Amino acid sequence: MSTIMSREEREAFLADVHVGVLSLNEAGRGPLTAPVWYSYEPGGEVQVVIERVSRKGKLLEEGQRISLCAQQEAPPYKYASVEGPVVRIESSDVERCERALAHRYLGVEAGDRYVESASDGRDDDEMLLVRMRPERWLTADYSKENVGL
Repeated sequence: MSTIMSREEREAFLADVHVGVLSLNEAGRGPLTAPVWYSYEPGGEVQVVIERVSRKGKLLEEGQRISLCAQQEAPPYKYASVEGPVVRIESSDVERCERALAHRYLGVEAGDRYVESASDGRDDDEMLLVRMRPERWLTADYSKENVGL
């Protein structure tokens, strides 16, 4: 039996809460690969918030192709890797973007504490909202194999 996820399965999996691993090309080196918080709704774009002056922020350009992988680290293992173009880069909004991500990953109370701490003294345009349109998917759901997991 195939371990490949259906479209509905892969989109639902990516929409769940996982730490993503973002990869983008860096001239003269291997790809930069780093963990990120992300958001995704089925049929939509992958969104990540990054610091403008970070290595990731400096490497990103609209139109460039990036990859994001999300995985389930406990058996039965699952992953979804998506690749596509960066379709938009804009200044991030603390309430609409950063607080929503913090709530997604930490819950409301801890998320609010995180945002207050992280945004204290920060300029409004220090963070970027990056949107990627998934075009290619690579997935596996090993629960589809009969391996006794």
